Amino acid sequence: MAGCTITPPDRPLVITPAAAVNSATLDQYRSAVARRIIDRSPSYVLHGTPQAMLRSLVVVSFTVDRNGQVLQSSVYRTNGDDEAESTALATLRRASPLPQPPGVLLNGRGQLELFEDWLFNDNGKFQLREFASPQAQTIE
Repeated sequence: MAGCTITPPDRPLVITPAAAVNSATLDQYRSAVARRIIDRSPSYVLHGTPQAMLRSLVVVSFTVDRNGQVLQSSVYRTNGDDEAESTALATLRRASPLPQPPGVLLNGRGQLELFEDWLFNDNGKFQLREFASPQAQTIE
């Protein structure tokens, strides 16, 4: 054993797990999707601080194919505000096709299921959770 030497590498070997790569990639893709929705419906977007007591929170579930086409969408969670639900679904449809998802995120059918939250003020304008500003702290 005296003749054996081990030379440690100059820098530690770091292996990034596939799940971490997919997580970072998913976060980037979610941001790209949110940006597309906002860009395609600028008149509905709330700029500034959302009110303390939101009018509505609408969570939409949607599936995109490898080309970014929205295959299906539905309201996953809501407080029953039909107008807000319609706006959320319409702004998602208006944004289609969405950016093409990275292949590593696609399931065996070549699809990706996502969720996004639309946060509505009383005036009917929204922010997406992905880019939402902190809410106001006081009710006016």
